[in-house]
Amino acid sequence: MSILRLAVVGDPHGAWDGSDAALLQHLAPDVLLVVGDLSDGQPRIPAELRRLPLPVACILGNHDAGKDPSGRTLERQLDTLGELHCGWGLRQLVPPGLAVVGARPGTAGGGFHLSRAVRAVFGPVTLEESAERITAAARAADPALPLVLLAHCGPAGLGSAAGDPCGRDWKNPACDWGDQDLALAVRRIQAQRPLPLVVFGHMHHQLRRGSGQRRSLCVDRAGTVYLNAASVPRHGRDPAGRELRHFSWVELEVADPQAVRVLHASHRWYGLNGRLLYEESLHRCSLATSLPC
Repeated sequence: MSILRLAVVGDPHGAWDGSDAALLQHLAPDVLLVVGDLSDGQPRIPAELRRLPLPVACILGNHDAGKDPSGRTLERQLDTLGELHCGWGLRQLVPPGLAVVGARPGTAGGGFHLSRAVRAVFGPVTLEESAERITAAARAADPALPLVLLAHCGPAGLGSAAGDPCGRDWKNPACDWGDQDLALAVRRIQAQRPLPLVVFGHMHHQLRRGSGQRRSLCVDRAGTVYLNAASVPRHGRDPAGRELRHFSWVELEVADPQAVRVLHASHRWYGLNGRLLYEESLHRCSLATSLPC
């Protein structure tokens, strides 16, 4: 049995610098997952992710195309990330031993829609074709490796209230803003192999109009954990004036490829010296406290 420790960066929107790289050296996770919206198309963060001395998997979000419908800005981001980007594909990280499958890149949620930039880079893709690309990538993964899905927006089906993991909170009425192609792919993958974890962002934790905090984790009947990592802004200060850096943190227990479970999931805020200053515990497998989807 082994434990895989995953650090997750949710929607940086430019909030990434040398302090984050230094923290990762101190925390030493086995894998870094990045859920997209790195910035508004600037090349700095993709280049810095490439320089990290640890396994990284990333997917780009809707903001990563900038305001460039031609797709040229999005393509530059993809070129800079290189093999780190796993949208509509598979990234196998050996070591430490993890298969990461990417969902549809550039999504803004809301069911299924391709932006002009995504169409310019990837061509026209239907909902069914997108779901099959994700499912095919999972089928291609080494069955001896645990599998994680990495998305920018989460799947449809996690609730339709404004405070649900993919609930629309900026316009009435509230509704499910998750991706339909990802939901279809999840069901197909679950029928073929264990899927312990789906990680995403896009829907920020702080709800609009002062309506409180979004529910950022749930578990479905198949045992898959869904984690929304989009704590925005992920750089900040506490009331004492101390600098804070946010990472979501997940620990996977791997007994064998057919027995993988999420032991722990939390939101963590660290000081620049690496000290854990605040933690919001979301899931522990020994406690039946995680809310069902």
